Amino acid sequence: MALQRMLSGDPSKSSKVYLAIGALSLIKAIAVRKDRERFRRELTDAGLFLGVGFVLHRFSRMKAQKRQELESQVPDWAADVMTSESTSRVLRSLAKQQLGGRSEPEPEPTLRDRARGVFSSR
Repeated sequence: MALQRMLSGDPSKSSKVYLAIGALSLIKAIAVRKDRERFRRELTDAGLFLGVGFVLHRFSRMKAQKRQELESQVPDWAADVMTSESTSRVLRSLAKQQLGGRSEPEPEPTLRDRARGVFSSR
């Protein structure tokens, strides 16, 4: 599995999956402990999966800490500006310009919007 793909998404969820697979491999290794070759292979697999799971867990904690540090450094007014509706509209229009004018389809008007349109046109 590519490292970039492994680290994309939510590393916390991925770490849980790897830890679970590692635990199952460890249980399987214990079950086949009489066959030395299979035991060694299963133990190696368990170690690899558990190692990757622990590394991903640590990475997710580090990522959360860094995000929290960055968010604590941003002033409240800047965070409010970035999450405002007008900013999102401006960013959306800039993205459309950069992408060559391709636009996403407009959402269909709701019943309330159509009713307002009918009454406002009279």
